[in-house]
Amino acid sequence: MRCPWCHSLDNKVIDSRMSRDGLLIRRRRVCDKCQRRFTTYERIEEMMPMVVKRDGRREPYDREKILQGLKIACRKRPVPTQTLEELVDGIEHKIHDLGLKEISSKEIGEEIISRLKEIDPIAYVRFASVYRSFTDAKEFIREIQEVLPSARDDQSTREPQARG
Repeated sequence: MRCPWCHSLDNKVIDSRMSRDGLLIRRRRVCDKCQRRFTTYERIEEMMPMVVKRDGRREPYDREKILQGLKIACRKRPVPTQTLEELVDGIEHKIHDLGLKEISSKEIGEEIISRLKEIDPIAYVRFASVYRSFTDAKEFIREIQEVLPSARDDQSTREPQARG
């Protein structure tokens, strides 16, 4: 493993710990050259299916692409990175368990949306707006009403305010 600071290949593992679910190993390393410490993660490489895009193109599954989209949707929201990692882990397990050679990007996107809805409604609407390509404010309102059905009820039961 190359040191991220001095790029030396000479380093040693000083601590290894397994994640709670047993699917990931965290390793603390120290560089022999510059003595700086860094962390690496090791996971089993699972053969993921090819992703079929809306236009019919096929591309390899990309975990980082999904994580990046989630991080953008969750920007300035109280959602820990660990939660996003776990969300992606869950999606990967589901995809892997399907045993398919190909999966549509739509299936992956809908799975992300359903899981994100449970974590943070604002991030959910942000992600859905990009994923579903909202074109006007009415689509945002419909999505918000789906997440917060009480918002519609609250609005309809309010008494009109007097203007003066």
